[in-house]
Amino acid sequence: MIIDANVYWIPEALFEDDQLMDEFLRCAPKGYDLNAYLKEVVEGEPKQVVIEKPMGFANLNYMQGQYEMAIMLADMDQAGIDVGILKVPGCHEWLSLELCRLFNDGMAEYERQSRGRLKALAVVPPWGTPACLEELDRCINELGMSGVQMSAHYGEKYLDDPMFEAHFDWINNHGLTVYVHHTPLPVAYTSLLDYNNLRRSYGRCNDQMTAVGRELFSGFFERFSNIKLVHSMLGGGFFAYKNLLLPKRPPSKDAAARFVVDNDAVLKYLENNLYFEMSHAAPWGQAQMECAVKVLGADHIIFGSSYPVVKGWQSAGPDFVRNLAITEEEKELLLWQTAEKVYGGVVYAEKQ
Repeated sequence: MIIDANVYWIPEALFEDDQLMDEFLRCAPKGYDLNAYLKEVVEGEPKQVVIEKPMGFANLNYMQGQYEMAIMLADMDQAGIDVGILKVPGCHEWLSLELCRLFNDGMAEYERQSRGRLKALAVVPPWGTPACLEELDRCINELGMSGVQMSAHYGEKYLDDPMFEAHFDWINNHGLTVYVHHTPLPVAYTSLLDYNNLRRSYGRCNDQMTAVGRELFSGFFERFSNIKLVHSMLGGGFFAYKNLLLPKRPPSKDAAARFVVDNDAVLKYLENNLYFEMSHAAPWGQAQMECAVKVLGADHIIFGSSYPVVKGWQSAGPDFVRNLAITEEEKELLLWQTAEKVYGGVVYAEKQ
């Protein structure tokens, strides 16, 4: 069994319906220096939506034809993937409630038609209004979705901000898992702009690491102890910083207490509430993935490919995990068992 916990999805109708495309592009908050546009169409080539943040710096690309179910299932078959968990690729931060409803209906329909090979996570603006909470309820209790997906921050506010309290209260009361997707850039990003790989790879990691750290140290999980958060991009490489952020008590008392060392509560959150999805395995490299397993534990790491950003990340991903110098039990945890536990039973009944 292999579960790909990061399969991107947007409605193909977006490329076919000019009115829907116009509505989608108008949602992008240009006042926050974010720009979305349909790239000039070249005859014979698929349409492409480009998301820039800030304007002039491309950070997301959505291509027509990459989200058709038949193609997605065929690519999963080629990679040996049994189940894919559907995510919205990066527009959570500004998608309107009306478009969220449309996206949720589309993902639910893919889940139905795929006979469970594709599973959906709800996307809803996190404002906690009656209408937003009603959509959350519809997604979970009517559409049967396996959890919720969110952005690592909204505008300049990370998820520990009180403005999201009503949203998380509802999720906490229902004991749901939330997948936290990286945004293209962290809140403070000006020093990352000039170099493409620094911007498009490290920028996402910087954002995730900031989000994880704020959740751990803000008391977020004291308020929402029933929530499990699954962070993309291995939490921005959190495994590399864990011991640095959570220092052990020194053998003797220092004259100046420069670091907080009473970390029992934070370690409890890491054990009970935080999980890390690879987004994507191979680019991390073998040594880094083996280190992540050693530090975080295979029971807290989930395989995900970011399909269809680079299709080779999905097709080569399972073998990459199988070739890691870890135990067979750990490989099974990475490839499906941790995802199965966190998302509450996503294994499908009948493979197509």
